[in-house]
Amino acid sequence: MAKHMINYDKFPVVQVSDHHTGCWIGWEAIIGEVKASLERLDKPVKKVVIECYQGVIDPEIIPVFRSAFGKSNFVISSDAMLTEEEINMFFHEDITDDELFGYMTRYDIDRFFDKEKVKVVQQYIDSLEGTVIVYGTGAAYLCQDPDILIYADMARWEIQQRFRRNEVSNIGVDNRNEHPSLQYKRAFFVDWRICDRFKKRLMHHWDYVLDTNIPDLPKMVVAGKVWEGLRKTASQPFRVVPFFDPGPWGGQWMKEVCDLDRSTVNFAWCFDCVPEENSLLLGFGDITIEIPSINLVFAFPEQLLGVPVYGRFGDEFPIRFDFLDTMEGGNLSLQVHPLTGYIQEKFGMHYTQDESYYLLDAGEDAIVYLGLKKGVCPEDMIAELKEAQETGVFDAEKHVGVYPVKKHDHILIPSGTVHCSGKNSMVLEISATPFIFTFKLWDWGRLGLDGKPRPINIEHGEKVIQWNRTESWVKRELVNKFTVIRKEEGLLEEKTGLHAQEFIETRRHWFSRPVLHHTNGSVNVLNLVEGREIIVESPTGVFEPFVVHYAETFIVPAAVGSYTIRPYGESEGKTCATIKAYVRHEASESI
Repeated sequence: MAKHMINYDKFPVVQVSDHHTGCWIGWEAIIGEVKASLERLDKPVKKVVIECYQGVIDPEIIPVFRSAFGKSNFVISSDAMLTEEEINMFFHEDITDDELFGYMTRYDIDRFFDKEKVKVVQQYIDSLEGTVIVYGTGAAYLCQDPDILIYADMARWEIQQRFRRNEVSNIGVDNRNEHPSLQYKRAFFVDWRICDRFKKRLMHHWDYVLDTNIPDLPKMVVAGKVWEGLRKTASQPFRVVPFFDPGPWGGQWMKEVCDLDRSTVNFAWCFDCVPEENSLLLGFGDITIEIPSINLVFAFPEQLLGVPVYGRFGDEFPIRFDFLDTMEGGNLSLQVHPLTGYIQEKFGMHYTQDESYYLLDAGEDAIVYLGLKKGVCPEDMIAELKEAQETGVFDAEKHVGVYPVKKHDHILIPSGTVHCSGKNSMVLEISATPFIFTFKLWDWGRLGLDGKPRPINIEHGEKVIQWNRTESWVKRELVNKFTVIRKEEGLLEEKTGLHAQEFIETRRHWFSRPVLHHTNGSVNVLNLVEGREIIVESPTGVFEPFVVHYAETFIVPAAVGSYTIRPYGESEGKTCATIKAYVRHEASESI
């Protein structure tokens, strides 16, 4: 793609205010504010709790506070935890021995702690005088009546980078040298579930939020400012911070369009809207604070998601947009996603990853592998897949349907459907959020970027493959199911999916004039799939105009209600196109 298309914003900021009052940068300023806050307390004993999300780098924070307030009055939460062996044994049923998958834990923060040690530590805290600092994951469990509660939050993408650099461990254990994928699995199924449950109980009691996502550049902000930012975000269109990652099949398209590091071997993924994984940047004057975007879902779920969606999914964001770049790359792994019943039974998730591929771009030879050939014998195909793990040879086209694709095609992929994108495609993947549950059946005999074979999941996959999804069904149900909804001067609205068994609905709008949209009780997620620039505006002026560039995904909270989209800047007078996803429910039928 031509370089003049590069205007993709990699660091979108929600500007909360034009001043940085209530924000501090650097340890000297942060410690100064904590001391000033303590001086305002007329008490003989003053307790400060620094509660940490998993992934905070302890050696960056502990020495600073110990130096400022003394070692004798500094308590570390891990001293009251179970032993590493006991923690591993207790959580084994959720961590499992599986290389990729665990079970979504039901437990809370107390399960990391030894009850007798907790009593001893709490008695010690009660015996101290002056300023007491209680630090670490679960610090607020040990000290439940702090005078100051500082929450050290951490973005999950940064945690994953720290796993890869062997900088941090999982909660209660020293496993920083374990393979990053195993650390991630443990965090996904155990640590982050427990930290999120505890976070939700603490959020309304925060005094400060500590941002150490950038090493050696700590920032702290008054919690009320964060709430102000979250409240503002929940009432206007916004973007989360995308992140990009290379892969064994990755391509070159995003390097140009998203202006990425040209020296990186490739970029396979862009997580452009996965609020559970992405960050949210809040701007206060010239200071930017980074927090996990899932905090917004926890703080204002009804306003963001809509009452029907919140009622169905709770405080989870159910729609995911991401990019899969195989331009000048290779095929994705041949894969299948679990059925709803299977994911509930085996992994403790209550909905599965139904998805679709929207083609942002495609080479002349672009294809998708989808469904099965007529007459395929399940036993033979599974046997050949298993044999291929030894021989490195599998004839995918003997068993799997192959379909040519072009730019702006939309391929629907309900769970249980064998599929993958071929090389020379740029896919906008629109799906339900539980993205970790991909059962790889065949990876084309290649190695991962770490030089090791990527895990194959035939044992899971063979239990969920829907063998009746052959070519006639696929062509009828899954390929370019476009229905014209409206056709007017300067506007064409089409329903493009998803499949009837999936809860996400998608609409595509081609437009050269302003178009009125309405959220109708569901969060809307959109991407500009054609055109250089558009502007999103409020008919009643309830939010500031919001500019979106080509390929950017943006979120419109359900509470926004009506909004308009029109071509903007260099796109004025030209035809643009957006793809919009929302959750089907009764009120959304006229969306």
